[in-house]
Amino acid sequence: MRITTKPWTVAGAATALVAFHANSVAAAVGGPDAAAASPIITYDDVPANRIGELETSIGFYQAIELAENSLLFSKQSKYQDIEVHKSKFYGKILVLDGVIQLTERDADSYNEMMAHIPMFQHPNPKRVLIVGGGDGYVLKEVLKHRSVLHVDHVDLDEDVIHTCEEYFPQWGDAWKDPRAFLHICDGAQFVRDAADGTYDVIIQDSSDPFVVGEDGTMTTLPSAALYDEDHICQLHRILKPNGILNIQGESFNVPTSLGGIISWRRNMEACGFKRTRYGSIMTSSYPTGQIGLLLGEKEPSLSADYASVSRRYREMISNEKKTTYYHPPLQKGCFELPLWAHENIYGSEDTSDLLCDNWQTIDTKDS
Repeated sequence: MRITTKPWTVAGAATALVAFHANSVAAAVGGPDAAAASPIITYDDVPANRIGELETSIGFYQAIELAENSLLFSKQSKYQDIEVHKSKFYGKILVLDGVIQLTERDADSYNEMMAHIPMFQHPNPKRVLIVGGGDGYVLKEVLKHRSVLHVDHVDLDEDVIHTCEEYFPQWGDAWKDPRAFLHICDGAQFVRDAADGTYDVIIQDSSDPFVVGEDGTMTTLPSAALYDEDHICQLHRILKPNGILNIQGESFNVPTSLGGIISWRRNMEACGFKRTRYGSIMTSSYPTGQIGLLLGEKEPSLSADYASVSRRYREMISNEKKTTYYHPPLQKGCFELPLWAHENIYGSEDTSDLLCDNWQTIDTKDS
């Protein structure tokens, strides 16, 4: 859903838009002469060395300024162009096919939420499947949970994994954990081959399923297969009776993505998930500063209660496995959406049960 400008490209249209807006403000305050005499922003003020993303459907552009000689690594893998850059404020940045995947400064927000919301929602997750997430950050967070015995991590591009092992060692060492089993293969095929009722939690950290071009046309990307009803039903099949699925849910601020959220949620419900919710995540390096997750529960009445979540979280951080974005209030709070987003996603549906006010107390010892 994003069109990108390469780090070495100056996005002239975006720069002109910034300068135009600044002059318009000056004109409104002091008339046209003031705009001509006192430009607030000029072309020279906008850094040329930056990587940016354009959301054409809403006319939104943002960019991160890079450090001088920013390129630390570049490789064309079998599947995509891989780059690592250093920036002035966001630390190192992982870029795939020109799209920012994560930055050192704010990667915690997305990855901690993708991991901990489903892991804490389950009363006692032991077997976990991660599809995608080749940077290893979600895996690192999942392994913080003491209950975990086995994690299958499936990713298509081994070069991304090797890149993150070298340039992002703070989470790129997750595969050294003896509970982690890495599979370099197609995620959809791995899921089709898995046995019924294998996993307690599945986390699908996939890339964007489609991209919208400058002319407004939508192009389906290979990862779109991971959002199809057939694949979602396969994920439902390989989950245990009280299993939980969490998938990357895009931003509700982009109309095309909002349409996707509605469609993917319908797919989850059609496959048998009894409760499906969209949770919001604040990530400043992603377009509009917001992205989300879609959580599906096979049996929400068997989900962990809030007291259990709080207790397990305290145990986790006491073992030097702290978080910096996630904390227990977000287990419920992330699902509280702006009214317009709530109405678009849920319509007139009675969502009282979506607010988690009826969490039941579960004995986690025997789960």
